[in-house]
Amino acid sequence: MALYLTEDQVTNMLTMEIALDSLDDVFRARSEGKVGNIPRSRLPLGRGSYNLMGASWPDAGIVGHKSYAAGAGGASFHVMLYGTNGEGLLAIIEANRMGQIRTGAASGIATRYMAREDASSVGIIGSGYQAETQLEAVAAVRELKSARVFSRTAERRNSFAERMSERLQIDVQPAESAESVVQGADVVITVTNTTEPVLTGEMLGMGVHINAAGGNSWLRRELDTHAVAMSDIVATDDIDQAKIECGELMRAAETGHFSWERLVRLDRIVRGLRQGRSKAEDVTLFESQGVAFEDIAVCKRLLDMAREQGIGTELPG
Repeated sequence: MALYLTEDQVTNMLTMEIALDSLDDVFRARSEGKVGNIPRSRLPLGRGSYNLMGASWPDAGIVGHKSYAAGAGGASFHVMLYGTNGEGLLAIIEANRMGQIRTGAASGIATRYMAREDASSVGIIGSGYQAETQLEAVAAVRELKSARVFSRTAERRNSFAERMSERLQIDVQPAESAESVVQGADVVITVTNTTEPVLTGEMLGMGVHINAAGGNSWLRRELDTHAVAMSDIVATDDIDQAKIECGELMRAAETGHFSWERLVRLDRIVRGLRQGRSKAEDVTLFESQGVAFEDIAVCKRLLDMAREQGIGTELPG
């Protein structure tokens, strides 16, 4: 019978370390051609959209999809996992918290393989729902000493800094501008819903690694074209999805400042088939699209843990 896992159950089981391990495994499998992925499709719903994305990992025995309806009232996410050997439906998993942690973990994987080994400071633009796990993931793969955060609302960035300082036991300070956040940072994170760039090439110093985590729509641009053009290595979790959803890369390609042939799949870097950086001075960029094979990898781990621990509700079938 299939197992149903609630948000509370997922929250109690899933840690950043588990998500990082799950993604490292699935990226390596994908580099060997063992993982399939279908980019997100969006069906318009007036003021919102219905979103559907799928993936397969036969060696792990799973295929599945994530779906959600997003609108003015927010979004509710679910992942459905099926067996690849005729077992039918294995699980339905409520996936809001899973997606938050998984999105952070993808940036953590990129930071592990693309940022300088001695990276110790972070600048983060954005303090919303996804920002916490972005910083948590980077802290899990690098020995951080400090971080700075900027967002448009002083109250929110102050609250974020206080909360994350206590959680991660590092010095997190609010900043008055995006420029001051980026200055001197070894890793820069953008996690916003902006349609106009918040990070420009003029702000960037040599050797920085950028995780651009908010721009999974062609209408959004967190980085300007200069920032894309000056990046020595540009990676993403899925090139097909980036070509239809990554606004900053699409704009840079349209204006002749970026070629899609330069874009590297992150799994090839994880596997060591491509370099994450060739020298300390390189500017590296990870464009996070949030793809289905990441979801099913983390949810497979959750399903295995739930079975082992006797957690979840068996559905009639």
